[in-house]
Amino acid sequence: MSQGPRSGLPAVSTAILAMSRHLEVRDVLKTIVVSARELLGARYAALGVPDDHGGFAQFVVDGVSEEEWKAIGPLPRQHGILAAMLQEKAPQRLPDVRQDPRFGGWPDAHPDMSDFIGMPIADGDENLGVLFLANKAGEEGTRKCPPGGCAFTEEDEALLSVLAQHAAIALTNARLYERSRELTIAGERARLAHELHDAVAQKLFSLRLTAQAAAALVDRDPARAKDELHQVARLAAEATDELRAAVVELRPAGLDEDGLVATLRTQVKVLDRAHAAHVSFTSHGMRALPSAQEEALLRVAQEALHNALRHSGAEHVDVTLARRGQGAVLRVADDGSGFDPSAVRRAGRHLGLVSMRDRANGVGGSLTVESEPGEGTAIEMEVPGG
Repeated sequence: MSQGPRSGLPAVSTAILAMSRHLEVRDVLKTIVVSARELLGARYAALGVPDDHGGFAQFVVDGVSEEEWKAIGPLPRQHGILAAMLQEKAPQRLPDVRQDPRFGGWPDAHPDMSDFIGMPIADGDENLGVLFLANKAGEEGTRKCPPGGCAFTEEDEALLSVLAQHAAIALTNARLYERSRELTIAGERARLAHELHDAVAQKLFSLRLTAQAAAALVDRDPARAKDELHQVARLAAEATDELRAAVVELRPAGLDEDGLVATLRTQVKVLDRAHAAHVSFTSHGMRALPSAQEEALLRVAQEALHNALRHSGAEHVDVTLARRGQGAVLRVADDGSGFDPSAVRRAGRHLGLVSMRDRANGVGGSLTVESEPGEGTAIEMEVPGG
């Protein structure tokens, strides 16, 4: 619970910085709500994102426990003061929301609220959401109000307005990021389709030709036919490996359900079974990271593993994930053929390094590549955490 309002523009600056650290819409919404409640010293805060059907697509709260929120029931509809704010797109500051003629009541389990302030979050004419705060705290975060009551002030409204303007920017950026990520995923699927055509389809074509040759040799040269059948078995095994690797990359990451450590561990186990190289995974002291950083780490690990298993001829590939400060560092190291990074750049090839660097930079992280011909390769990515 907040310990009273934090003072003035420095507090707004702190809240803006907190919002700018996140790229996922859900993380930005929660940060806005928490920042607004702390900024104004309110007991309750909520942010509603409207849908097109008279309800809310998302409704994020702070100051209400999970048990209380479940008891309240379904998400609110757009009625009463909530609907008025969405339609009029103007701030509302009320000494007692219960006395307003637009007040439509609330469910039995809903906490009792009196003084109220609402602020739209808009991007031009588009209403991205509405902030609602209630029950301004008195001194030291208590409800012991000074003479004149605890109602929100003009200064509170001005500070909340500044916060809402920056919240609109943060939400717009988060939406653009999620859209770009969708496009990136579509691009990755196109890349995988191309790989399947180039790798698996070609192996299957070779497999067919080799089987036909073996059939033709069975009667007149059984020894050569036997050699050809061994070749069929080898090609079939390689095609199976390619298909398994492609399935791993197409499978949803499961980050939301399992977290980064469990997801990486599972994928490494699958790759270890699917390839001749031994693939291992270790993790040390990890903590939860912002979801955008976790996804970037996962995708970079997948790309680095792809390179190591398909191009390096490595016998061992080691994946490590460890906490570093508030963030984390990922390292994918192999004992394969290695390469000269500068020669790769001069030749116009990049082995996925460009996309890996873009992913790292996109979440405020960094990527380093250590490799020499005959000395293996190590890809290391560090992210700052949240």
